[in-house]
Amino acid sequence: MFWPYLKTLLAEFRDDTRGSFMVETVISLPLLFWTICATYEFFEVHRYKSVREKATYTIADMLSREQAAINDVYIDNTKALFDTIANDTGDNQLRVTIIRYLEADDEYGVVWSEVRGSGRLNPLDDDDVANDHAKLPVMDDGEQLILVESVSNYQSLFDLVYSSAISIETRVFTSIRFSPQLCFGSCTS
Repeated sequence: MFWPYLKTLLAEFRDDTRGSFMVETVISLPLLFWTICATYEFFEVHRYKSVREKATYTIADMLSREQAAINDVYIDNTKALFDTIANDTGDNQLRVTIIRYLEADDEYGVVWSEVRGSGRLNPLDDDDVANDHAKLPVMDDGEQLILVESVSNYQSLFDLVYSSAISIETRVFTSIRFSPQLCFGSCTS
């Protein structure tokens, strides 16, 4: 006796169309809101990364054209330029490294490395790059290249998609263009 009555109630509930707009709204509105926020958040992360990649390429290109020795003030201003291009004064960190390849040892070496900003990046030394053949490009004996790396932390806007900060890392290699070497402080032959 109970089952036929329950079947009748469920059939009436299924066929009843009164108030269905409100029920659909209550169910779908939070899902729609989350979808819009997630779409915006995904777009913003890609925009954030793209801007930092462009800023890193600009810094690498600027350094590759430099013909005079650079100093601490130059590197400080390079970091300020990076922040300006990225339109961000947050926790950005920039590392500029000159790497030389020595064919006799089949190893890479660091000529100099400078870091600006606070974070996890440290200046590179010879041990860090000596056998990084998989990460560094093929070079001629004695050739130098500029490695510019940046690290930024993206803070989520809504905390719906990403609950913690995302580390955005960029890495750009470029050759020195107009001089045989890019010196820090003073040039020696």
